[in-house]
Amino acid sequence: MLKTIFITAIAFMAFSFSNSVSSQTNSHYIRIAKLTIDSSKLEEYKQALKEHAETAVRLEPGVLMLYAVYERKHPTNVTVFEIYADEAAYRLHIQAPHFLKYKAAVQDMVKSLELIDVAPIALEAKKQISEGGTTQ
Repeated sequence: MLKTIFITAIAFMAFSFSNSVSSQTNSHYIRIAKLTIDSSKLEEYKQALKEHAETAVRLEPGVLMLYAVYERKHPTNVTVFEIYADEAAYRLHIQAPHFLKYKAAVQDMVKSLELIDVAPIALEAKKQISEGGTTQ
């Protein structure tokens, strides 16, 4: 039950990404990645994911948003909410050099991975949320 509440909360936060996304939701490709990370490699994993997400959003026009969070009570449970311009942008993303570098770097850190394709209900926000939980 706690995991369901957590995933719902993450989806709600991520759906709050931006008003610009809400105007074009029909073509967007949206998914949630649920991962379990080896606890002895958690900090290393978090750094690799942070670097990958920053690079993907900066370099790939089709990567609209990557939000990555971990559960406070179970920090090895990581959830990534991803929004791409369309499925073609997602396909380009998983072939990008920085994505392939990330996948190679974390292959021994990830104990489980579940990818869930989702459809938007609402994608609204006042401003983008920063790492510290404040709006920008």
